[in-house]
Amino acid sequence: MFARLSLAAALLSLGACASLAVADAPDSHDMPAMPDMPDMPGPDEGVFPSMAQGSAVMLGLAGQEIGSANLLDGPNGLMIRVELKPGSLTPGWHGIHLHATGNCSDIGTYKMSGGHVGMMEGGHGLFNPKGPEPGDLPNIWAGADGSAGYEAFTTLDTLGGLLDQDGSAIIIHESEDDHMTQPIGGAGARVACGAIH
Repeated sequence: MFARLSLAAALLSLGACASLAVADAPDSHDMPAMPDMPDMPGPDEGVFPSMAQGSAVMLGLAGQEIGSANLLDGPNGLMIRVELKPGSLTPGWHGIHLHATGNCSDIGTYKMSGGHVGMMEGGHGLFNPKGPEPGDLPNIWAGADGSAGYEAFTTLDTLGGLLDQDGSAIIIHESEDDHMTQPIGGAGARVACGAIH
């Protein structure tokens, strides 16, 4: 009986506090209402976000042009599309990353492109609890003829960030990225490079 009375008293106290909180709160009619998503203007109303575009000519191990990369900066992230000709890569999965410097002049090694964008000690990998780095991307797949078509969306970077004073590059590696092993997911040597502009 005593427990029931205590519970009833506690509920009455909470009800009184809630009534005071509601009475003390500003009138909701005084605050501007946020529009619902269906009421927001969009492409159907001719409203498009400003979408900066970037591109890169992709070079193979011998410095030959093997394809292209196009980047589109959207309101919520960056879309990257890579198209590579037959014979560009060995068939299978390959690591692909955004690198900190837009320099592909050292043909065959592509070390002038520097480390990953936003490189962090121990932070590489999309599955890494300490990461990921802004330059980390899902792997690219090359078909039996060595061609590849790739589209990935990342919220980790923007085109504005990639087009800083020393630019950035897209690097493709000889092997796939396991998204955990440091420092590059075991992806191996750099086999293709594209300086983003």
